[in-house]
Amino acid sequence: MQTSELTREAAAPGKRRVFSGIQPSGEVQLGNYLGAIKGWVERQEDKTNFFCLVDLHAITVYQEPEELRRQTRSLAAILFAAGLDPDKSTVFIQSHVPAHAEACWILNCVTPMGWLERMTQFKDKSANQERVSAGLLDYPVLMAGDILLYDTHEVPVGEDQRQHVELARDIAERFNRVYGETFVVPEAVIAEAGARVMGLNDPTAKMSKSFSHIRGHAVGVLDEPKEIERSFKRAVTDSGNEITFSDDPERAGVNNLLGIYKVITGRSSSQVEGDFVDARGYGDLKARVAEVVIEELAPIQKRYHEIMDDVGELDRLLARGAEHAASVSTPKMDEVKEKVGFTLPRS
Repeated sequence: MQTSELTREAAAPGKRRVFSGIQPSGEVQLGNYLGAIKGWVERQEDKTNFFCLVDLHAITVYQEPEELRRQTRSLAAILFAAGLDPDKSTVFIQSHVPAHAEACWILNCVTPMGWLERMTQFKDKSANQERVSAGLLDYPVLMAGDILLYDTHEVPVGEDQRQHVELARDIAERFNRVYGETFVVPEAVIAEAGARVMGLNDPTAKMSKSFSHIRGHAVGVLDEPKEIERSFKRAVTDSGNEITFSDDPERAGVNNLLGIYKVITGRSSSQVEGDFVDARGYGDLKARVAEVVIEELAPIQKRYHEIMDDVGELDRLLARGAEHAASVSTPKMDEVKEKVGFTLPRS
């Protein structure tokens, strides 16, 4: 497909816009923190960032209402506690900005059904369900709306979400061809392999909130130190004793532990291996990784509890984020409505 004028403009010098979404369903895991949140905090100086708690996405499968409300506030508190600065980044709840739902409907009307039916995540998630909601099928169009409303240049995602960003690109290009240049065509930015945290019980599967109910699978960002130590003690390794990075699939557990240590400490692979030259086996490796994880999470946990003790201030910060998000997305939504032929209300 042809590259739009807006895409070429996006390559011009200056701050690029980044959109990231995270679902407020399930407890936040170490994998979420190292794979996404930590990087968001470290890079918020360089880009114009929009961080969205995607509660509309969350209800594509049933959520207990009070639990969804609790988890949404809890997730917001974790994001702020981890270091997202409301003076530098826009943090907001998706349902607080009506343009997201509006964009989804209009983009639905330019998205062929065949594009949605080929989405591998929909196939995987619907395979074992007797009933599948229209929302689950439509999830990628809502995601496209999230991204396109902010003239987003970059979308940091895991490899499992790359196809959804490609769909957002297709939808943007189709809309631009039919109605004229409107949307920036976004790019997927795939996280480095070192930030991909695998399950402690199964180092071949990504650590995920979806499997947090399985004992020994994950470390929660809010877990107590003793629980973190127990989780790492139970981590799967192998029958050897060599503490080095390896391409051998049999050593995936050791690679995972070293990768966690590497991301937290910021050390190179050779420096990480050097730190364990005198280790007395995998017990020492697990203990040291648990130690750096506890050290990393301690200030976040302390700040989290302070924030949750003042929910009024938390809600104020989220309202501020929603107001700024709306100041960007509402004019874009008005542009979209005008392009498709809607009559805009006069003030």
